[in-house]
Amino acid sequence: MKVLAVTACPVGIAHTYMAAENLQKAGSELGIEIKVETQGSIGVENELTEQDIAEADGIIIASDKEVSKERFGGKPLLVVGVQDGIRQPKDLIERITEGNVSVYKGAMPNAETVKANKKDKENPVYKHLMNGVSYMIPFIVVGGLLIAISLALGGNQTPEGIQIPEDSFWKQIENLGAASFSFMVPILAGFIAVSIADRPGLAPGIIGGYIAVNGSFYGSEAGAGFIGGIIAGFLAGYIALGIKKIKVPKAVQPVMPIIFIPILASLAVGLLFIFIIGAPVASIFEGLTQWLEGMQGTSSFVLALILGGMIAVDMGGPFNKVAFLFGAAMIGEGNYEIMGAIAVAICIPPLGMGLATFLNKRKYQQAERETGKASFTMGLFGITEGAIPFAAQDPLRVIPSIVIGSMTGSVIAMLSGVGDRVAHGGPIVAVLGAVDNILMFFVAAIVGTIVTALLINSLKRDVAYADVPEENQFGATAEQTNTEAELAPETASETSHNKDKQITQLKDIMTPELVNTNLHGQTRNEVVDEMIHMLDRQGIVKSEEMFKNAILAREEESSTGLGMGIAIPHGKSDTVKEPAVVFGRQTQGVDWDSADKTEANLIFMIAVPVERQGEDHLKILQMLSRKLMDDSFREQLLNTESDREAYELLKTIQ
Repeated sequence: MKVLAVTACPVGIAHTYMAAENLQKAGSELGIEIKVETQGSIGVENELTEQDIAEADGIIIASDKEVSKERFGGKPLLVVGVQDGIRQPKDLIERITEGNVSVYKGAMPNAETVKANKKDKENPVYKHLMNGVSYMIPFIVVGGLLIAISLALGGNQTPEGIQIPEDSFWKQIENLGAASFSFMVPILAGFIAVSIADRPGLAPGIIGGYIAVNGSFYGSEAGAGFIGGIIAGFLAGYIALGIKKIKVPKAVQPVMPIIFIPILASLAVGLLFIFIIGAPVASIFEGLTQWLEGMQGTSSFVLALILGGMIAVDMGGPFNKVAFLFGAAMIGEGNYEIMGAIAVAICIPPLGMGLATFLNKRKYQQAERETGKASFTMGLFGITEGAIPFAAQDPLRVIPSIVIGSMTGSVIAMLSGVGDRVAHGGPIVAVLGAVDNILMFFVAAIVGTIVTALLINSLKRDVAYADVPEENQFGATAEQTNTEAELAPETASETSHNKDKQITQLKDIMTPELVNTNLHGQTRNEVVDEMIHMLDRQGIVKSEEMFKNAILAREEESSTGLGMGIAIPHGKSDTVKEPAVVFGRQTQGVDWDSADKTEANLIFMIAVPVERQGEDHLKILQMLSRKLMDDSFREQLLNTESDREAYELLKTIQ
């Protein structure tokens, strides 16, 4: 018989490869041919081919995250959690060989699939939202930067705003950027729906997202913005999922995912938006416009607060559009101060979030930091949408921060008599000479930006060192990266050495001095201190305290106690000079909050510099995870009589 398997976990590192190793060992012991595909942080390895699947007698998916099953249609398929792959590999293979598994019928979920999905420990709403955000980000970045470039190089100031001549080359660049922006919300909605209902949710989600941002369907000039897109995505996904669960004749099943589910779900989402959700949205925003028009004679302070909040709260959505159109209308009446306050508020969300990622890198994942650079650039050109990726991922912290920052800037601008004579915002309008009281324009924008950056950084906790793949963090599957110590930069020679050093086996990053077979610490923190001190003695870390913070930040995300007496604490930080692994043995055992409730006896601490993040620590974890699944190797390591003997044994890991 031939059995195939796929292993994966949300972290995408240790458990993925531990399950693969144990399944391969169990197959060998049972005399069963087995091939295992791993879907780890590094990507898909040992990928199953069409021929493999055609020849297979059954497939095992041992995963705690969503794995596409469509390619396994018509095959016996067993879906379990990744821990079952680690602990019960023989039982899983025997269930396949004994025929005790249901045949997977394409897009229709079987009982095993449903059962496995219920075990998923990840917050499903967050997972679905992040799937949509990850696909949306490139459209925001491409659209925002193309529009920014076209405005900077081809824009002219006119009474109607900054305009690019219709027959110019830069107008085509602007059109390309606008086209990219037009896909932003539909893509967000579409891939939220895909995460919920697989491919049958794609068309309903994209159609629903398109309707959400095109208010003409339900009588609104502004539309429902990215918030409406999120609503449309979840509606489409769960409606499609509900239709998938309806029992239909076997003759109809093959066309359900390509005809009936997309059509019925698209109709349901579209009609809900047009006749139920859209009409109230339209009336709300029409009322807002009238309310703002009636406030012109009231306190300018209060009006500035309201306009600043509306501009920031949905970043280009309906609240933003109502406030912006109100300001643009006031230009025609000679009231430039209202547009001046709005012009300042417009740029603060993206500038503030960009500045926040520069000021405190430990609060942000690598993907967020890269997005922060693009966000800051968009802010300079008055593109509020640059802050959307941050708000979509962490709305409860980001939205209040940018709203307060924009309110602050708006009030300063209004009270200082800042005027804007064109319907646009951001520093670009000041550079082009469209702003009255240009000094206070920049003061207001800078103060609001700083308020946003400081507020969001005070609210967010360190997220570094979590083993989360980079795509999932800010896109579909993303590795959480470093808590960076704010230390002096490394010398050029250290940096060059770190980048050039190749890791092919454990001895490349371990010395006898980094082995201690007689740890004295009785608790996790005591052991961490003891092992970090070993790194410090060898000059590998510049600050023991900084690296300890990194290690403990990772532990807060989820325990690195892997079970079977093993713990692999790890962290990435600027305080680490070069990659290294410390091994410690605590014969009495230390409580590491392992999934199987066993105490850790064999402890490996991995230290990686920020510049070596990514593949390096994944390689190390893979090497350790695979080797530590060997019962005899663990037994040998537990019974070594000296540090040197343990080191000689560890040298064999590659």
